[in-house]
Amino acid sequence: MQGNEMNIKLNCDMGESFGIWKMGQDKEIMPFIDMANLACGYHASDAVTMNRSVALAKEYNVTIGAHPSYQDLVGFGRRSMLCSLEEIKSIVLYQLGALSAFCKSQGTTISYVKPHGALYNDMMKDENIYKAILNAISSFDKNIKLMVLSTPNNEAAKHTALLYGINLIFEVFADRNYNDDGTLVSRAQPNAVIKDELEVAQRIMNLKERGYLESVNKEKLFIEVNTICVHGDNQNALEFIKLLRKAL
Repeated sequence: MQGNEMNIKLNCDMGESFGIWKMGQDKEIMPFIDMANLACGYHASDAVTMNRSVALAKEYNVTIGAHPSYQDLVGFGRRSMLCSLEEIKSIVLYQLGALSAFCKSQGTTISYVKPHGALYNDMMKDENIYKAILNAISSFDKNIKLMVLSTPNNEAAKHTALLYGINLIFEVFADRNYNDDGTLVSRAQPNAVIKDELEVAQRIMNLKERGYLESVNKEKLFIEVNTICVHGDNQNALEFIKLLRKAL
């Protein structure tokens, strides 16, 4: 596939308010994205927020994804937790079931799962956690896809997913720096996040037209991409997302 034929979609973490605590600019951002990763109550969100988030996504014809995490409201799901594989399967199923109820009540469905925070990172590092998540999705609905970080080793990830009858969506982070091996630079490093919006937009154009991202050491990383994650929780998020929408 030529780079300029890529149909790259924008995905964004949404529905992360909790009670009276507000997070993000969901109403303003929803019209400009393609896919909404909706929190399911374990790292953020609550019943009313989930219901409203599903309604908002449906209003703007945005594809709905479940955004399950470790059970960690205090840490916003960003801390790894020592869970058995049975627990991981169960917490993913629990959160899928919760979001699915709100989708069903409004005549829509969950299209994919994108694990949140530490669960996402652990899935990418530990094949057993990856398999536990695939097992959960497969036992719930094989039509639901799993979103994973795109790396130079996608074929192995695809092969494992197909054993569970699950298709993958490959994700790239436009505002994160990459190591030469295709992994993300750790957030513990000062250069993990790219804050220059024009630089991020240029990276997306490069990915779309030439099919690669540059690593921190200017290595060309040719990686498959179906979707780009945009973060909707910073001050300039709306302008940034409009800029990326234009770039695509």
